[in-house]
Amino acid sequence: MLEATAGGLSRGLARVTGTVVGPYQTAVVRIGISLAWLLFLLREWPHRHELYGPDGVWSWDLANRLVTDNHAFTVLLWSRGDVWFEIVYGGAIVASAMLLLGWRTRTASLLFMIGVLSLQNRSVFVGDGGDNVIHLMAIYLVLTRCGQVWSLDSRRRAKGRDGDGAGIALWIVLGLVLAVAQLLGRTGLTWTEGMLPWLGWTPFLWGFLLLQALWWAARRYAPGEPRAVLDIFANILHAAGLLVIVVEVCLIYATAGWYKVQGSRWQDGTALYYPLHLDDFSPWPELSHAMAASGLMVMVITYGTVIVQVAFPFTLFNRRVKNVLLALMIVEHASIAVVLGLPFFSLAMIAADAVFLPSGFLRWVGDRVARPLRRGGGGKREGEPAEGPQDAVDAQADAGADTRSDTRSGAGADTEAGSPGPGPAAESAPSNLVV
Repeated sequence: MLEATAGGLSRGLARVTGTVVGPYQTAVVRIGISLAWLLFLLREWPHRHELYGPDGVWSWDLANRLVTDNHAFTVLLWSRGDVWFEIVYGGAIVASAMLLLGWRTRTASLLFMIGVLSLQNRSVFVGDGGDNVIHLMAIYLVLTRCGQVWSLDSRRRAKGRDGDGAGIALWIVLGLVLAVAQLLGRTGLTWTEGMLPWLGWTPFLWGFLLLQALWWAARRYAPGEPRAVLDIFANILHAAGLLVIVVEVCLIYATAGWYKVQGSRWQDGTALYYPLHLDDFSPWPELSHAMAASGLMVMVITYGTVIVQVAFPFTLFNRRVKNVLLALMIVEHASIAVVLGLPFFSLAMIAADAVFLPSGFLRWVGDRVARPLRRGGGGKREGEPAEGPQDAVDAQADAGADTRSDTRSGAGADTEAGSPGPGPAAESAPSNLVV
């Protein structure tokens, strides 16, 4: 038994250090979260000044005082001019599009996080639960290698074009901006508080820049063992970030479910009835009133919501039950988007839920989505999974690996150590680092 345990630990360690765990899951989270934030920013473009501008409802002075007290990070408070505000808001849109497409993913993830934190911390009373999810996921995605599949970076690597000119230029610009802001003593750039209780945003941002420079130097001048060691550390950091996302989603559902259990309206099965009669949450009044008129439907959905949310974290050790509840939660969030008019909240939650989807299913969906593009492009693109009947066989073969990996990590990672599945098998190789 001890030998079996030691063997399992050895295989798990080799898998975490030698491969990118759950590349498809992190890619879906990346795409979903960045899409939700991008669509929100575009929808609120006409109202951006009222929400986040220097003369917004939550005044610049109040925001500055709050950020100074709680050490939150926002570049919007570096200047109260309209030009700076437009640059930051426009930059947040560009960063969201970069991360969505997976172009210079490592740089895009950092810029995306800066954009999300800058806008949300500027006006803390704007948003809903979906914004909190985006806020957290924007930080966690920086730790992951979320551009290994379904990204422009992966296509570039598959074609042998792993150039770093654009990446270097982006990081030089970021370094110069950070240096100037540091010299001018801008708000939020603290040394000991902010990012964590013991770590400020200044060492975090500078450390990220220095690590990127070290990574580039190793790739350029030491492609052997130093590069391999850095790649191992990157894989470990990625696995840690993925684990944090898994735990965070479980905590969201667990706390939401247990708080609902304590509410009298959830206990008597009538909680759904009340939001269906609020004008702000009734984009389709006829549909809302029809649902509220059915006492049985209200009771079933109310109790079902509590049961699913409380039970979900405990189902991660059973793949089949987990997948059933996961499908129910995704349907629930899609219904919230339509019935209650909360599309961005629902999209953010569905994107976070996707971390638990099986890799075989994700590859199957990705192949079906990419197939028309491959046909239009005159054939199969390099680095993409092969198309045809074999995909169904691959998906079935992955089921066993998904079962074991779901039990170990809860993230539905795609392969066992040393046995990469079909598709971009080289995504874990040291040559696939992203600038």
